[in-house]
Amino acid sequence: MARELKSKTVRQCLRQEVAAKGLEIRHKYGPQIGWEELGRLLQDRNCVPYPCELKFDAAPLLPGEFAHPMACGTTPDEGYIIYIHPIYASQLPSVSYLVLHQLGFINYGDSATPDDAEVFGSSALGLSKEDYYRALCELSAQIGGDELV
Repeated sequence: MARELKSKTVRQCLRQEVAAKGLEIRHKYGPQIGWEELGRLLQDRNCVPYPCELKFDAAPLLPGEFAHPMACGTTPDEGYIIYIHPIYASQLPSVSYLVLHQLGFINYGDSATPDDAEVFGSSALGLSKEDYYRALCELSAQIGGDELV
């Protein structure tokens, strides 16, 4: 008799993997992940499997969007550009919050949900998921655009 994988079980496994990778990043690059640590993290293929470049440019972002990854080609191996709203260029210690959220999507592809990205980022930064979400909301509020969602 064939076994059927239940989506709930798959989601739980992904959630555990996302949290474990976040903790691995925290142990390797923490406890504080600032601009310099973020640069080293992006070069570490054990933690970020695909090349990623950061650009402070709002042109490709939707209104109210603080950051967004865009593929450089048709396969993940070709890398990503993570566009970050330029308002954060003067707040480099906070950029890791934004980038880690995007890395949750880059590392886990279409399987990742916003909740997974929050688990990833909060685990890497050593925060509760709620505190991380609150920090993202505070950062996002700086650019506005919520009224458009």
